[in-house]
Amino acid sequence: MERGMQFLQDYIIEIYHLLLEMAPYLLLGFLIAGILKYSFRPGRLKYYLGGADFRSVFYASLLGVPMPLCSCGVIPTGIGLYRNGASKGAAQSFLISTPQTGVDSIMVTYSLLGLPFAIIRPIAAFLTGIFGGLVTNKVEGEKAHEYANGNGEADIPRGWKKIPAILKYAFIDFMADIAKWLVIGILIAALMALIIPDDFFLQYLSNPYLSMLVMLVASIPLYVCATSSVPIAAVLIMKGLSPGAALVFLMAGPATNAATISVIGNTLGKRSLFVYLSTIIIGSFAGGIILDNFMPASWFRVMIGSGHHHHHLLPDWLMIGSALILSILVLYSLINKMIKKFRGKDIAGAACDLPDNKKQKELLVHIKGMTCSHCVANVEKSLSSLDGVTKVVVDLTTGSARVSGQVDTKQIIGSIKQLGYEVTGIE
Repeated sequence: MERGMQFLQDYIIEIYHLLLEMAPYLLLGFLIAGILKYSFRPGRLKYYLGGADFRSVFYASLLGVPMPLCSCGVIPTGIGLYRNGASKGAAQSFLISTPQTGVDSIMVTYSLLGLPFAIIRPIAAFLTGIFGGLVTNKVEGEKAHEYANGNGEADIPRGWKKIPAILKYAFIDFMADIAKWLVIGILIAALMALIIPDDFFLQYLSNPYLSMLVMLVASIPLYVCATSSVPIAAVLIMKGLSPGAALVFLMAGPATNAATISVIGNTLGKRSLFVYLSTIIIGSFAGGIILDNFMPASWFRVMIGSGHHHHHLLPDWLMIGSALILSILVLYSLINKMIKKFRGKDIAGAACDLPDNKKQKELLVHIKGMTCSHCVANVEKSLSSLDGVTKVVVDLTTGSARVSGQVDTKQIIGSIKQLGYEVTGIE
C-alpha cells in the first residue's frame, strides 16, 4: 500500500514537471497554428500546388511542415487538395511532411529535446516530403492538373474579425483535436520515466540499428500525433535510446497508421502508397544514421522530470501559469466533448439501412472515420458544394451530418467516399 502511494506520488510529480516544460511552448505553438490557419487563401494554394513539377512539390512540403495537422487531420486535407487540382506528387509531399511536425510540436521539441532536435526534425520532414513527391510524380507519370479555382476566399475573416477566429481555432477547435492525444502522450511518458530502468536500452538494445528497427516496427501501426510523441521520445533518450532511433520514432509514429495507409491506397493508388511508406522508412533510417554517426552526442542530452534539474530559460511564474492555463484548456476540451457525446446519443441512434435513391428534405448521415475538426470542415465543405444542399451541420461527437435541401443520396455517399470516409447509414 505504501509502495503504491509512493509510486502514485512520483508519477504525479513526473507529470507536473513534463507540463512545466511543455506548456509555454505548446500554447505559443497553438497561437501560431491559429495565425497560419487564417493566413493562406485556398485559391492561391491550389494554383501553386497544381503542377507535376519540383515547384509544386517544394511548395507542398514547405506548406506542410508548419501545419499543425496530425495523421488523421492531414488525410482529408491532403486528399482535398488533390481533388481540387493539386498533383499527386504535391498531395503526397503534403501528406508526408505535415504529420511529422508542426509549429506546436516544434515548440515542444525545443522545450524537451533542445534546439538542434527542433531544427533537425522539420528539416527531415521537409526533405522527405520533397523526395516522396518527386518520386510519386515520376512513378505515376502524371501530367499537371488544370488549376481549379476553388475560391474559398470568403471563408477567411478580414481585419479585426481575424483575432477571435484565430483564438477560437487555436485554443478551442485545435485543442479539441489534440487534447486526448496530448494527455495520453504525457501519461505514457511519465509512466515510462518511472518504470523503465535508466540503463534499459544500453543493456538490451545497445545496437543503434536494431533500436531503429524496433522503433520503426512499433511506430508504423501506432497512432501518435507529432506533439504527444515528443515527451515519449525524450524519456526514451533519457533511458539510453540513441537520438537516431528517437528520430525514427518521431518521423514514423505521427506519419503512419492503419487509417492513413488505407486512405492513401484507396485514393492515390497502390503505387503512391508504396512510395509513401518507402519514403518514411528510408527517410527515418537515413535521418537516424546521420544523427548517430555525424552529429555531436552533446547536442542531444535530454534532462526532464523530477530527477533532472536544470536551469530554465523561462521564469518559473510563466511556466507555472502556462501549465495552469494549458490544464484548464485541456480539461474544458475533454469535458465539453463528453457533454456533447452524452447529449448526442439520442440524435445519433443506430445506423440504419440506406433509403431508396430519392430526394429528401433533410437527411441524417452517419459517417465513419471522422476524428478531428479538420475532418468536420472537409465534410461540411464537400457536402455544401453539392447542388441543392442548403445547410450542412456535422457533429464529430456522434459521427453524423445533418444535410438540408433537395439532394440525391448517391451524391452524398459519393462525396463522402471521395474524402476517404465511410457512410454507415442515412436516415
